[in-house]
Amino acid sequence: MNSNTKLSFVELGKFLSQFKKEEQIQQAGVLYNDLYFDKFRDLITLSQSHNGWFTPEQVYFAVQSWAEALQETNLDKWLSGYNFTAKTPKTLGLILAGNIPMVGFHDLLCVLIAGNKVLIKMSSNDQHLIQFLAKYLISVQPELKDYITFTDGKLENFDAVIATGSNNTARYFEYYFKNKPNIIRKNRNSVAVLNGQESHEDLVNLGEDIFRYFGLGCRNVSKLFVPEGYNFDAFFKAMYEYKDVIFYEKYSNNYDYNKAVFLMSNFKIFDNEFLTLKEDTSYASPISSVFYEYYTDINTLQQKLKADADQLQCVVSNNLVPNSIPFGKTQKPELWDYADHVDTLEFLISL
Repeated sequence: MNSNTKLSFVELGKFLSQFKKEEQIQQAGVLYNDLYFDKFRDLITLSQSHNGWFTPEQVYFAVQSWAEALQETNLDKWLSGYNFTAKTPKTLGLILAGNIPMVGFHDLLCVLIAGNKVLIKMSSNDQHLIQFLAKYLISVQPELKDYITFTDGKLENFDAVIATGSNNTARYFEYYFKNKPNIIRKNRNSVAVLNGQESHEDLVNLGEDIFRYFGLGCRNVSKLFVPEGYNFDAFFKAMYEYKDVIFYEKYSNNYDYNKAVFLMSNFKIFDNEFLTLKEDTSYASPISSVFYEYYTDINTLQQKLKADADQLQCVVSNNLVPNSIPFGKTQKPELWDYADHVDTLEFLISL
């Protein structure tokens, strides 16, 4: 690991910390504000024109999450568990998703921190934010210019690959990259396990896990497991905090469409005019809807979740399930919370 690279990300974290939804104020001592501050603020404002789901509020949330993650103490805590040895840099092909803002940035961070080069194929849904952050990093540490390449065409001349996509594209990736070391990520979903003892605050926090990024991320809760006879009144009372989501046209269109499909199919649903709940054994619910399933025995449910681990990204609960995470935390992962529970840094070090 190059300590200069780590410090470049620390500087990037300081730069990002200036951009909050409530205010964007230049701080003294932040490098290259004269070059980048106004441009980044403008880019955040323009993000929604590049991708209709990337509202300024959602992009500011992603930016602040990264500003917190890239603090030096946090990076040191993450990296302390790894043994980096100097070796010739490998070139990693990265195929990034674009479902939520900057979703591929963790892969870029891992590759550069491990001393390797990146060849990045961006998603058409998120083409601007990560390229901007890469430019900032290169200004802070000019030698990174030889380590970061973006391509619009076919990935070529790489030693290993990290590709993120749907279950369909994953099949293609697995075939196409079968002769290279790879990490290939597929669709996953997140679930919450409730027992009816949750406080109002717990359930409001669960709403953050459901509605952040309009539910488009694999870390968003798309399914609830509730005990037999569960009363959803407290749940819907807490969800009311997020009622303004329906004023966003793209979300509203999905809500109207999915609700109509459910009703035409004579499915029994709960509905509060901006979120539908449908009993369903599947993990992947459409936008504006959350599935639910009843359980009778928590131990049996734990076994089910364990068996389905390859379909799940996060399990949220008040310690009802081993290794579950607290309500409201799914979209604020730590640096060591790896996608699909595959240790990206370990993979890179082993190349």
